[in-house]
Amino acid sequence: MDAILLQILNGLDKGGAYALIALGLTIIFGTLGVVNFAHGALFMLGAFCAVSVKALLSLDKVTLDPEKLTAWGTPMEIRVPYVEAWFGDAGATLLNYAVPISILIAIPVMLILGVAMERGLIRYFYKRPHAEQILVTFGLAIVLQEIIKGLFGANPIPQPAPDIAKGMLDFGTLIGLEAGRVVYPAWRLIYFLFSGLIIGSVFAFLQLTTFGMVVRAGMADRETVGLLGIDIDRRFTIVFGMAAVVAGLAGVMYTPILSPDYHMGMDFLVLSFVVVVVGGMGSLGGAVAAGFLLGILQSFASMNEVKNILPGIDQIIIYLIAVVILLVRPRGLLGRKGVMEN
Repeated sequence: MDAILLQILNGLDKGGAYALIALGLTIIFGTLGVVNFAHGALFMLGAFCAVSVKALLSLDKVTLDPEKLTAWGTPMEIRVPYVEAWFGDAGATLLNYAVPISILIAIPVMLILGVAMERGLIRYFYKRPHAEQILVTFGLAIVLQEIIKGLFGANPIPQPAPDIAKGMLDFGTLIGLEAGRVVYPAWRLIYFLFSGLIIGSVFAFLQLTTFGMVVRAGMADRETVGLLGIDIDRRFTIVFGMAAVVAGLAGVMYTPILSPDYHMGMDFLVLSFVVVVVGGMGSLGGAVAAGFLLGILQSFASMNEVKNILPGIDQIIIYLIAVVILLVRPRGLLGRKGVMEN
């Protein structure tokens, strides 16, 4: 029972990443009708926002200590980050909480990048075939990842979680089990809760605000909304920026779990598109449900007991589930009728 609970927890934090990326993909497809293969790159750019903030906060000044000598008899260099030199303990706290602080930087950065991407490129492909949209956005993703590779190198760059969240949390005691039976990394639980908060905020925005109501109406019938005198294009641009922010925040908070590298966006993109198709193209609820469902299934498939019986099943389980679901229900779990049935 303990092993099952651990695998569910593993699936929830992984599913949270899938759901956040798939949610942004679905918002873009539902509003603009664009299949955006550059969305994984936005996840990667969010992760490297955290890398950049950490690097800036870690900039240090060098002083020579004549009382401490190196093996060659020269004064030893003492390196102290500027934030610590300027702010003391408060500066050390800023360094420790670099990943959460990166959220504040990533929100405006990803919003600007999303709006620039939509206005500078995506809007020219609204009425073009999906094949052309895939080609141009996939090409953009490759350009972005090569830029990141050139700036930061090809190796993963570890990003530590804050000290308070580095340890293990006794999850079993929270649900009434004996102490020590089910322990789990605290940051992974934080990521799952963060995913739920972002998903809930997006749904609340779309369902409870006037802006969201207009966007949902535009998703259903863009021409009619435009005839009512509403600048639906401007609202869709903002929605594209919002989807970029969601992907970026998912990347920022995932950095302590998976060290960022230039290829991480492409790795998550493929899986997230499978999630979108399984959930149903254009269905926000389907994207979220499929993200968590496939994350949990992939977690169980990675158990040694399962892999001993079916070697390599953890690498293909998501695709097998996608094939089965699409054979039975071509529109996906919660997809709109006709979207994937042509």
